[in-house]
Amino acid sequence: MKKNVLIFFAVVTFLGCSKKDDGSFTPTLPPITQTGENTFGCYANGILITPRDGTGTFNSPDRGMILFDVPGPRYEINVHDFASEKTGKIIIHIINLDSIGIGEYNIHESNCLDGIDSPLTNNIHCRIYDNDENKYKFFCSIENSGLINVTRYDNGILSGTFSCTAVNRDDPTEFIEITEGRFDINGYKLPTTKFP
Repeated sequence: MKKNVLIFFAVVTFLGCSKKDDGSFTPTLPPITQTGENTFGCYANGILITPRDGTGTFNSPDRGMILFDVPGPRYEINVHDFASEKTGKIIIHIINLDSIGIGEYNIHESNCLDGIDSPLTNNIHCRIYDNDENKYKFFCSIENSGLINVTRYDNGILSGTFSCTAVNRDDPTEFIEITEGRFDINGYKLPTTKFP
């Protein structure tokens, strides 16, 4: 019996491990496309953020990129780098995409929360690791600090670019720039796309 319990805990521990970067893959900023390539990338304070899957636990892998149709008129692009040692994430909220479609969306203030807890506005927030202070920091977009430019929205494809200024959630005197943002998402194929 003790042997079975030990084997069970060993399996649970192994399955609960997260995929970490072994150095064989170097993420790069993808090109700007509008063909549903399931790509995403941006720089947050000069740090590249791209989707990278993790192993997760049991039958629930950590997905590098998820597109949520949150209740109400909002979409949420949720991107995580689960594979790097110092992981990053960025969340983009787009409001009234179904009614407005292609066009420019002004970025507003974020409260750094996801889903229905975020304001009902177009906003962006991210988490990046600060090597100098040896800790993670959360940054929230500020009012009228940038644009999300949706360049395609049809046949399950959502493509565009974005940039903005964001403020540290815990220190209102620290600002960063989120630059060179781009996404090209095929919502039909995204659930089966692997992000190394």
